[in-house]
Parts: sequence; structure tokens; C-alpha cells
Amino acid sequence: MRRLPGTIALLGLLALGLVMLVPPLLGYQRYVIEGGSMGAAVPRGSIAYEEVVPATEIRVGDVITYRPPRRQRLITHRVAWIGHDPSGTRLYRTKGDENGSRDPWTFRLEDANQARVVFHLPLGGYVLEALRDRPLRIAVIGGPALAIAVAALAGIRPLRRRSAHSFG
Repeated sequence: MRRLPGTIALLGLLALGLVMLVPPLLGYQRYVIEGGSMGAAVPRGSIAYEEVVPATEIRVGDVITYRPPRRQRLITHRVAWIGHDPSGTRLYRTKGDENGSRDPWTFRLEDANQARVVFHLPLGGYVLEALRDRPLRIAVIGGPALAIAVAALAGIRPLRRRSAHSFG
């Protein structure tokens, strides 16, 4: 029972490491969802994991993260409409699932590729946002490292000298 808290802490850190390291190794991008416009589909505080696909593969119903026209911040909304302008360029309109109407802008995707949400981890974004705080990040990384070092050093026992009489 004495080891249970330490084991739980190590498992938690292992899970955090997996969440942070494995998806990027598999080619996924991640974004922290800051707003509530997607409701239960991708709740506030989630980490949205996205695959980059050719923009021509984006379909109505896909959830994408993009920069709206004349805006600084990225948003994650569902594609509600795809059309074409007179020159044949694809145009898009999006909508947050919890919003009453579509977003007021029509836009085109400037790049040949676009990030599309594949899955999300509810509440995981709060952990990533908290880790932006340097003292907390040092405690989360340094604390377990220090505990492991102390445990390893405590397990080292000095070798006892054997006297000549002990070989008798």
C-alpha cells in the first residue's frame, strides 16, 4: 500500500507522456479547444487531434481547424457548406454545433492541405494549458525525476568490508 500513490503518479505521468508524444509521432497535430461552440462534439478544454489531408478531401460534416478571414485566432468548427465561386474555386462555410446559425463568412482554404479533427481527448487541454506555466512544468517534470533519483540512491547499500577472519 505504501507504493500505491507513487505507482498512480507514475502511471499518470506515463499517460501524460503518451498523450503528448505518441499522436505527433503518428502524424497528428493537436489543438486545445478554448471555446464552447462545438458543444459535446469537441468540448471546451479538449485536445483535438487532427490529421492533415488534401483540402479537396474536406467534406460537409468534417470538423476543421482554420483561421477565418480577417481573424487572428484559429477556430475549430464543422463544415456546413461547400460551394464554388465563379472561377471554380472551392468556398466553405462553417458552423459551431452549439451556434444558432452558420458563421457569417465564406472562405477558401489557402493551402493545399487542411487539418481535420479525427478524435479528441476531453479535458486534456486543461492539462496542456497548465503545463505552459513554467513553475508547474518544472514541478511536474522535476518532482518525479527527483523522487526516482532519491529512490534509486536509497536502494544503494555500501559494500561491507570483509575481515580476514570471515573466510575461516
